[in-house]
Amino acid sequence: MKTLHIVGYKNSGKTTLLERWIGYVKAKGLTVAVLKHHGHGGQIELPSASTDTSRFFDKGADVTLVAGGGSAQLLLNNEPSFEALKALVTYDSPDVLLIEGYKEERGEKVVLIRKDEDWGPLQELEGIQLIIGEVDSSDYPVIRERSDAVQLDSWFADWLNREGHYETI
Repeated sequence: MKTLHIVGYKNSGKTTLLERWIGYVKAKGLTVAVLKHHGHGGQIELPSASTDTSRFFDKGADVTLVAGGGSAQLLLNNEPSFEALKALVTYDSPDVLLIEGYKEERGEKVVLIRKDEDWGPLQELEGIQLIIGEVDSSDYPVIRERSDAVQLDSWFADWLNREGHYETI
């Protein structure tokens, strides 16, 4: 399984890039899982309070899973470790795991820079494969325009085809 973290600060374009590359992976006939860190503080948005799932959750169920109509939704009343979350999201052995955030965890990373001061702390991260944004770096490949679809997809295609960077869960 190929695994890549997309990291950067709020509003740097992480979700937009993930959407693009999810579509790219699917167009190649591969399977993809996504793990996202909710870094905005507070709880994540839950389903409507009137659903059975929310009612079970509100009463204290530790785990609630609802399935039907070709999809399933899992709610946990705690936050598992990063490794446990990866195991959950990759239960079906996808070809590619894309991770939004979790910048301090081990793994290959694409770093999105929205303004100069972002680069200072982010350049200390391990596993940087690509920088997207206005940064002068001779240590890593840089794509200056986050809207340059040709360059973004070309780099991602090369990364997908690169040998020796697979992870097992």
